[in-house]
Amino acid sequence: MKSLLTALFLFAPVAANAACSPTDFVIQNFTVTVSSGGIRPRMNMKGQLVNHCAQAAAAELQIQAKDAGGTALQTKKGWPAGTTNIAPGQSVTFDLGRLFHYQSDMRTYAVGVISVRSW
Repeated sequence: MKSLLTALFLFAPVAANAACSPTDFVIQNFTVTVSSGGIRPRMNMKGQLVNHCAQAAAAELQIQAKDAGGTALQTKKGWPAGTTNIAPGQSVTFDLGRLFHYQSDMRTYAVGVISVRSW
């Protein structure tokens, strides 16, 4: 009996990670702007990441900048909340534009949640 309880406590964190998936997170109000000034234009890729999972977790995003033909020019990944879990029903505001270098032929952008983790 004691070994069964030990096994349950040992594997409980693994089960908690499996409970949340990328579809439990929603990206809202994602906008891309370019601000001039300084040596080169600066990319701003802002939005809100909302956790709809029943548990606190963090999500990794992937953003693609594409040209007019839909070809990906740059693809970057980032954790908007870093190593902090987002509580159920809560959101975090992010700007991942610093990961990108401005290119004049960027026309469209795709953003999505690619992985979930509890820290």
